[in-house]
Amino acid sequence: MEPRWHYQFRVIMLGDSTVGKSSLLRRYTEGVFLEAINQTVGVDFYVQFVELEPGLRVKLQFWDTAGQERFRSVTRSYYRNSAGGMLLFDLTNRASFQSVRQWHREVTDTVQPSRIVFLLVGRKSDLAGQRRVARREAEKLAASLGGQYVETSAKDSSNVVQAFQMLSLGIYQALRSGRLVPSEAWDGVKSSIPLPAPLQLLDKEEKRKRCSC
Repeated sequence: MEPRWHYQFRVIMLGDSTVGKSSLLRRYTEGVFLEAINQTVGVDFYVQFVELEPGLRVKLQFWDTAGQERFRSVTRSYYRNSAGGMLLFDLTNRASFQSVRQWHREVTDTVQPSRIVFLLVGRKSDLAGQRRVARREAEKLAASLGGQYVETSAKDSSNVVQAFQMLSLGIYQALRSGRLVPSEAWDGVKSSIPLPAPLQLLDKEEKRKRCSC
């Protein structure tokens, strides 16, 4: 019987409180938009299945983290087992944009940058008249962090699916190239099928090193 999914990618949502992490996830996973959503306490979980290419199904497991400082010790524990990090800020709130580097640094202080794929997401693009961050400035920040950039709106659905597709493809391409290597100690990626060739070679090399005397 063919498995329901071939890969599972764990993704952590990062950003200040009220940037719209939960509303973006609700729009993507449930197709709904709520004007008012209760602030996340600790970490919430969401799941979505996506077909990255014909016949290749991926289960996306999202960890929606609280942006408040008092929950930071809880959310940090989830960084280590994430294959993807979505860095979010509110286009109408410049302070949330200035916090992005801090969120990125928190993760990379725990996880090697080569073990996680980042995507920078500007939220609330429907509020064009209240914009406080220029697209070019955000694109420059994304490039400096080694990721791509996209602007989204959970209210009018613009680029919501595209954002998650971009991050999912980025993780898959990192797997194919051998940059991300699943192991027993790290389950940011799980696979129900044989690993791609680069991963098989790296896995054998790692086992050889462990066995050498």
